[in-house]
Amino acid sequence: MSISSMTAFAQRHVDTSWGSASWELRSVNHRYLEPSFKLPESWRALEPALRERIRQHLKRGKLECTLKLQLNSQQALQLNRELAQQVLDSAHALRADIAHAAPINVLEVLRWPGVMESGQVDGDTVGKDLLAAFDNALQDHIANRQREGAALATLIEQRLDNIADIVAEVRRFMPDVIGQQRDKLQQRIAEMSVELDPQRLEQEVALIAQKADVDEELDRLDTHVTEVRRVLQSGGPVGRRLDFLMQELNREANTLSSKAVVADSTQAAVELKVLIEQMREQIQNIE
Repeated sequence: MSISSMTAFAQRHVDTSWGSASWELRSVNHRYLEPSFKLPESWRALEPALRERIRQHLKRGKLECTLKLQLNSQQALQLNRELAQQVLDSAHALRADIAHAAPINVLEVLRWPGVMESGQVDGDTVGKDLLAAFDNALQDHIANRQREGAALATLIEQRLDNIADIVAEVRRFMPDVIGQQRDKLQQRIAEMSVELDPQRLEQEVALIAQKADVDEELDRLDTHVTEVRRVLQSGGPVGRRLDFLMQELNREANTLSSKAVVADSTQAAVELKVLIEQMREQIQNIE
């Protein structure tokens, strides 16, 4: 199962014996699934079926569904002979009671409401065709969301690789940082020309090392990176889970920054925050 973006567009057009129809589906990111419909008033009854189809396939996103419908206007006129005969019979009966009545005008009979009817399309047939066309448009929309999701996953994976490289680099230079801090402390003591108990010196060095120790933060960064990769590979609607992991990554980057004692570790923390923010922006579009 692949991950999907919440941003996509799809369009399907069909031509039939009764006319033509066009579906347009547009979606953007949203915390929940929120479909909306722009339908001709006479086809509002389709909404429940459309909502159910969407619910079965999508979990998040603001989805706008627009139907443009064109029914054939040149429908053959049909004569309602039974109604026409009733109108004629009534006219003849009334004419017999009226002296000097005008002759019955056939055109007036034809204008009587319901005598002439345009050929009507089968509403059930149109409804089925519209739902079938919507199903196709929805599948196109889902495919587009998945393609966009795959592209987002690639971008996120690239930044995870960069984060892993930064973490490895910090692990490499941190032992030297502790040694440098020890040398600086000894140099300051020498410059002050004071004697310091060796045991006290070791305590001070241990305190500096403790404040600068970021092994725990680096371990958690590695763990979160591994978990983000696992979630991406699991697929499905994982946007909320990934957003939570971005918060956890950012927390560790902030702690790393607060413990920075040299410019290299400060710069590493800044680069981590930039990469995490870039991932977070991409994840806002993942279902």
